[in-house]
Amino acid sequence: MTHIWLRAEERESEERVGLTPEGAAALIAKGMKITVEESPARVIPLEGYIKAGCATAPFASWADAPQYAIIFGLKELPETDQPLHHRHIMFGHAYKGQPAGKRLLKRFKAGGGTLYDLEYLVDENGRRVAAFGYWAGFAGAALSLKALIAQPNVMGPIQGYPNKDTLIAELQREMTAIDLPRAIIIGALGRVGTGARDLCTALGIPVTAWDMAETASGGPFPEILDHEMFLNCILADPSVPVFVPQSAKEAPRALRVIGDIACDPSSDFSPIKVYDHVTTWGEPALRVHDAPPLDVMAIDNLPSLLPLESSEDYAAQLLPSLHGLGDLTQGVWGRAKARFDHHIAQV
Repeated sequence: MTHIWLRAEERESEERVGLTPEGAAALIAKGMKITVEESPARVIPLEGYIKAGCATAPFASWADAPQYAIIFGLKELPETDQPLHHRHIMFGHAYKGQPAGKRLLKRFKAGGGTLYDLEYLVDENGRRVAAFGYWAGFAGAALSLKALIAQPNVMGPIQGYPNKDTLIAELQREMTAIDLPRAIIIGALGRVGTGARDLCTALGIPVTAWDMAETASGGPFPEILDHEMFLNCILADPSVPVFVPQSAKEAPRALRVIGDIACDPSSDFSPIKVYDHVTTWGEPALRVHDAPPLDVMAIDNLPSLLPLESSEDYAAQLLPSLHGLGDLTQGVWGRAKARFDHHIAQV
């Protein structure tokens, strides 16, 4: 019997979940067993899962789950040296040379477990079967705007919103204090870029929408400096050019806020060279230059700003693949395992 162990997220300010009670009920009806950990933060209450027929377990007890259970979470595990024996489904951030990712792979190698990285669940054409991208873009654009509104001060702590309408209404009130900014979005045709564009459109912000054609030259891209906000929606990889070099801090510019929504600053391939670490909910903006101010917003769990909408959307996209967990050698799971095997062999 396939046994999914839905773990509680242990990261602060993370309320999302990748499986709804309705999805759990559908999987149980197909003969699967689902155990759901108690959580003080999950946006969907435990009661819904119990009604769907799920078993429950204490918070953060996944390490003691049966060996055959598949541990399913979203964000990273606590950083320890504990060997990982189970099969895990999560965003591992382990395949681009990130220091934390290298440590994670060593833990899997030590314990003999397997990572099925959600970022690399792809169909036969290489397209991801489920992504939080739209809501990352929507939230990232919103927080970048908040960083601009806060200037000359640096934006203070943030917390989640019950829905997007509440967020938009708040931004509309706050925008009365500033001139209407201009935004440039790179990756504007993708899921992330679409979310960022939709937020800007809802607030009447003019957008310069760039994608692969506009960046094919490899740069430099002085046009970025002509906009008050730059929203990067392109994942870091060797083919991505530098969008914002270190020299941009001292250059003449209208640019005041960079929203690095793709957010991979520890990668060698990061296209934003004016900062080197993620920001947090407690300190969502990093000031990288003072006069004129230039702030970077680079939170790596942006969809948590709207946890219910983003969870329901993502869970609906992922559910068809979860139905295939009975055979991990085929389809999206087989492809994810092959990628894991390739990277674990290099540890």
